[in-house]
Amino acid sequence: MPVFKNNEMTSYPPAYPHGDIEEIGSDIFMLRGSIKMNPAVRITRNMAVLRRGTELTLVNPLRLNERGERQLAALGKVTNLLRLGAMHGVDDPYYVDKFSARMWSQAGGSTYTSPAIDVELTASTELPFDGGSLFFYQGTTQPECALLMADGDGILLSCDAVQHYGDYSYCNLPAKLMMPLLGFARTTIVGPIWLKLMTPAGGSLKEQFERLLELRFERLLAAHGTLLSSGAHASVERAVGRAFAD
Repeated sequence: MPVFKNNEMTSYPPAYPHGDIEEIGSDIFMLRGSIKMNPAVRITRNMAVLRRGTELTLVNPLRLNERGERQLAALGKVTNLLRLGAMHGVDDPYYVDKFSARMWSQAGGSTYTSPAIDVELTASTELPFDGGSLFFYQGTTQPECALLMADGDGILLSCDAVQHYGDYSYCNLPAKLMMPLLGFARTTIVGPIWLKLMTPAGGSLKEQFERLLELRFERLLAAHGTLLSSGAHASVERAVGRAFAD
């Protein structure tokens, strides 16, 4: 669907197949969807929605079809976009242009350089919702962070660094065949492609994941895969052990 910007029609990537918005915590929602990596392969992709009053913050924003946008509007007004990982951002311009949403992101990412960052994410950034704190991976080749929501036993919102696959739904058949071969097993994982791209030459990110494990959380929702509704901390700990096995 095109959007008019400055009286000119602008086209954006389409909305790919996705489900309905589901509530997973107090004013915390999720939507499972997908994205095409190339003409043959479509993989899973997720978005979290955080509500504060009538304002919505989209975490790992994902474009929705008309039904999905009606569900979003029923929750509140899209006000903020929160980009957790530098390799995610294809749908950010759509939300900024259509909803005049503010862009929150770390500086320094080179994959998606638009829209312009309105609020730079740093250790001192005051988030536009309650109960959230940012975790910053240090020493990566591109910026990445995670968001810990202090809801119940804690829910970790991740981008690519940590993922969980209970199944391969929303992946098409070629993707389902390829995922296990590429290291995306049906379990909790440290993203293998992310780890390769984000680790400096001759370096290691093991210490960053040890820092992550100092956080308290029992649920996990990443930008890919499925929601892990319990036992997430122990599952991430096992994933880190596998990823950095001697």
